[in-house]
Amino acid sequence: MPNKKNPLSIISCLQKLEDGILVTLLLVMIIMAVLQIVLRNLLDSGILWGDGLVKVLVLWIGLVGAMIASRNNNHISIDIISRYLPGPIKKLSDLIIAIFTTVICGIMAYFSFTFVLLERAGGMTAFAKVPAWLCESIIPIAFGIICFRYLILSFQTLIHIIKRVGS
Repeated sequence: MPNKKNPLSIISCLQKLEDGILVTLLLVMIIMAVLQIVLRNLLDSGILWGDGLVKVLVLWIGLVGAMIASRNNNHISIDIISRYLPGPIKKLSDLIIAIFTTVICGIMAYFSFTFVLLERAGGMTAFAKVPAWLCESIIPIAFGIICFRYLILSFQTLIHIIKRVGS
């Protein structure tokens, strides 16, 4: 009998990879920031490209964090109205929000991908001869993944609504 991989274990591995990337980025950012402070205060020097790296790491941490939040539908939301909605209407509200989030993130992924291509053609560098487009590549990747996750959530919510109406 062939050994089939469990899709849940693949998803679990991808989630652990995301978590690991976030932790690694955060550690590198903290180490670089502390190193810059120590070098400036004690040796009157610093790493020339250190501040640029920290700025890029802030971008990456924010977007990887958003990807992680989206996997469990933990995005920032103002849900004061939805707290008081009855069950079926709340599910419909959840569907509308998921579809809206999918569309907005899809648009952001498209335009940020276009932006990264323009940056690549421009040949700008971010720090230490690292191309700016490489540092910005997380933007379309993150929005693409968030878009995909909310597309799946939209379908799951729609199926849940249809099952409730049918029963």
